[in-house]
Amino acid sequence: MRRPVEGEVHVHYGQIYVESDPDDHGPGLAEAFAGQRAGLCGAATPGFLWLNTGLHTGDVGFTVEVLDQAPPLDPAWEDVVEVSFRPASAQSALVQWAGEDSWDLDLEETDHRVRYCARGMDRASETDTRSADEPQLDRYLMQFWPAPPEPDRVLKETSRTAAYWHRYARTLPPPPTPAERAEAARRERLARETEEREQQLAHERRQWGGRLPSDALRTVGGNVSGLRDFDPALLHAIDAAGPAIQRAVARFAARRACEAAGLTALDWVAHALTALAEDHPLPPPFDDDARMWHALASDPDVPDRTVGRAVPPERPPHEPADSPLTSGLFQRAAPFVVGPAAAFEEPHDPSPSREEWQDPPPSDSASSPLVAMLTIGRPDPSLRISQPHTALPAVTAAADPDPLRAALDAVYAAVVTHGEDHPALVAEVWSFCEERPEPPGPRITH
Repeated sequence: MRRPVEGEVHVHYGQIYVESDPDDHGPGLAEAFAGQRAGLCGAATPGFLWLNTGLHTGDVGFTVEVLDQAPPLDPAWEDVVEVSFRPASAQSALVQWAGEDSWDLDLEETDHRVRYCARGMDRASETDTRSADEPQLDRYLMQFWPAPPEPDRVLKETSRTAAYWHRYARTLPPPPTPAERAEAARRERLARETEEREQQLAHERRQWGGRLPSDALRTVGGNVSGLRDFDPALLHAIDAAGPAIQRAVARFAARRACEAAGLTALDWVAHALTALAEDHPLPPPFDDDARMWHALASDPDVPDRTVGRAVPPERPPHEPADSPLTSGLFQRAAPFVVGPAAAFEEPHDPSPSREEWQDPPPSDSASSPLVAMLTIGRPDPSLRISQPHTALPAVTAAADPDPLRAALDAVYAAVVTHGEDHPALVAEVWSFCEERPEPPGPRITH
């Protein structure tokens, strides 16, 4: 025999429990005693025991014994019941109300018979509450031993308190069968999964401007999420426009980005734009990223142009832009910044966002090392970005074999390049889409 619990435990609302299912918070009172004749130890819920005490609040004497076989009944106990119990896991414990304290019982995962003995229940019930300096009023013994399941029984009934709980238990309907429990769990799981799917779809609709994206938009990758923050309806329109319009949008965005950055006067950039227009592969140095960035860094005619960062429009009041559920935690700024240009100026006030800089793995090319920037929170519009360095990704994006991805990535790069002037670019891109929906409010075109 071993005694995992011996001494005093605290009860509240006249309750204490044996729990063994870590994923279940336990049943209600009626469910715990459903179909029983004994009202002191509720065993109707598998893996759980509900123990009633006479004292409402305070410390009671409590002993738990784990034995190899049924013990003799001590006549000193006034009220005695027996139930059957099988732990739902190897983690069985005596647990106070609200989980305020617990004691490991270390019961084997097998069928047990449980004898619950009580003494002094009426006196404790009449007193209701016991303070720490008052004498003990009621005491309990709980004994476990291996035994096959059998119905619950009242072995001895003396107190009015025990009689009350026995009468209560006998008014309850029988508990559900294992098949009924399984069916109820299945329906609960299906209802939960349905609710989760509906919430996910509602969230996705909010992200995408009130309608669900096509499979193509869901899987296109690239900078689709970044562009979606600026105008989700535009993404739907580009998606519906078809490959020919998408390719035209990509070429237009690449040219507009280079014009805004002052790069069209450079021969090697002009040749790339001509190749895009004629649907030819990009010429050197655009056929290799490292060579492209090296050309930008080494060409003395590259203009030193910066622009304020593009900031997406505010979300509706019910969908704040800084909500992690609607806008995402991270937002990428300019994809690459290299070369002699003043790519970024120090912000006057760093509080609107936090910048984290990370050097990529070293390259064996002769170009300067690339620097990636990640913005957490809404971007700070006071930061300046180098337009030449954000325009070149629009050119390479426009040559992507996937016309939808080419359009979306090129437009996103062009938006970043235009910075605070991006609404005018977005309005021009809209002109390529045949079925432009009426926006819910005035569109800014300055």
